[in-house]
This record gives sequence, C-alpha cells and structure tokens, in this order.
Amino acid sequence: MALGQEVYTLGTARAEALKTSDRILDFDLSAELNHGIVVSNLAYAVASEMGLDEKVCYELALAGMLHDIGKLRLTEYINGRERDPLMIEELKYVRMHSALGYEELKGQGYSKFVLESILYHHENYDGTGYPYNLTGEEIPIGGRILRVCDVFAALSSDRPYRSAFDTSTVMELMIDEIKNFDMEVFLAFQRVIHKKQ
Repeated sequence: MALGQEVYTLGTARAEALKTSDRILDFDLSAELNHGIVVSNLAYAVASEMGLDEKVCYELALAGMLHDIGKLRLTEYINGRERDPLMIEELKYVRMHSALGYEELKGQGYSKFVLESILYHHENYDGTGYPYNLTGEEIPIGGRILRVCDVFAALSSDRPYRSAFDTSTVMELMIDEIKNFDMEVFLAFQRVIHKKQ
C-alpha cells in the first residue's frame, strides 16, 4: 500500500470512528455554546447581585461565554471516545483547557480580568482545583464567580452520559461540595437562582 493510500485509509477509519453515537465525551459545539450562554448570564447576574461595578458584570458575562474556549484545542482527546473513560494522562491534558483558553485569548484585546477569570475558573476555594491549586482569595473574584456558575450550568444540563438534574437536586449537590466555593459568591448565586424560580 502506498503512503498516500495508507494515510487516506487511516483518515477514513478515523472519520468512521467519529460517527459513533455511543460517545460519552463529545465536543458538541452547539451544546458548548449553550453552556457558555448559561454561564455568561449567571455570572452577570451573580456579579450584579454582589453589587460589583457594571463593567465588571459585563466582563464576567464575556468571560462566561469564553471560559471553555480552550476545549477547542483538545478535540483530539474529547472526540471519538467510545465507552472507555479517559486515561489519567489524558485527563491531565483535558484539565489544561482553562490555561489553553487563557493562552489562546492573550494578546487579542481582552482585559486582564477576563483572562484571569477564564484561567482560574476551575480553582476550588479549598485549594483542590486546577490549574494551580489556589485557595480562598488567592483566586480572583472572576474565577470564583465562574466556578459556581459553571458547576450549576454543567449539572443542570443534559450530558451524553446522564440527564440534567433538576434545580433542587443541583443545589443539594453543590451544597454537598460547598468547600469548593466562596461562600459570599455562593450565597449571591443562591439568591439569583431563587429569584428565577
């Protein structure tokens, strides 16, 4: 088999593998956009509820829309997975999406606040998050707000491996993991959610 034929055959096999409907982890652009919209709207509302300046609220809405953009550079790891879970090494790479998003957007005119909110949106208040295991107020306020909003949006959405949880269940799950969140942010977030019901 000639090299060109071999590459074509491998490419065709890869394309067929990507058509598999049983994928657990999948980069669905429309689902990611919807997730970004939910996080964006919640982040704006939480920042507003906390009495933050209108410019900060707007920038958090922008960061919420862009917070997972680094996943676009990880499609090789996310797409085409069958029922096998991510290996530990792959999971470490996928956890780089916040840093990859930060790097992708740096130098494109976004403020330091927006960029840091994106970079730190997976940091947990107790220091168990990533990419840097920051604790408490070491995490910029934008990252702390996005963390809460991102978790809510993820739990309240359908995923390939489970259905969306209802709001009451999501709140219970988040309270069980309260150590991950800034309490002031979480209380403002609860007020926002309760106003919407």
